[in-house]
Amino acid sequence: MRSFQRRLGDFKSRGVQVAAIGVDPTEISRGHAKKMGYTFPLLSDSDAAVIRRYDVLHRAAGPKGNDIARPAEFYIDASGTVRWVNLTDNIAVRARPEQALAAIDVSAGSNSSQ
Repeated sequence: MRSFQRRLGDFKSRGVQVAAIGVDPTEISRGHAKKMGYTFPLLSDSDAAVIRRYDVLHRAAGPKGNDIARPAEFYIDASGTVRWVNLTDNIAVRARPEQALAAIDVSAGSNSSQ
């Protein structure tokens, strides 16, 4: 997420709002964001409703066997259509901002011809 924070201007210049979502309670997410210096929203999905909706729930994979979200990055356009997904089971493997920006650019190009 630090790399996304560093490239936030590149997302904003494309009209894209970066946000993160996890199962941690709001207070924990807020504290983590402050500690790490994140200026984009870290959203709490403590009942995992959104995480289930996007099929990224990783059952019993967290500390003490609790459910967590699988590492994933999505680009969802203004109409709510999922245009790009990077999904993994490995917590150490995440998309780089460059990958997401490239997917956004490709999507914007394909949308301009519609």
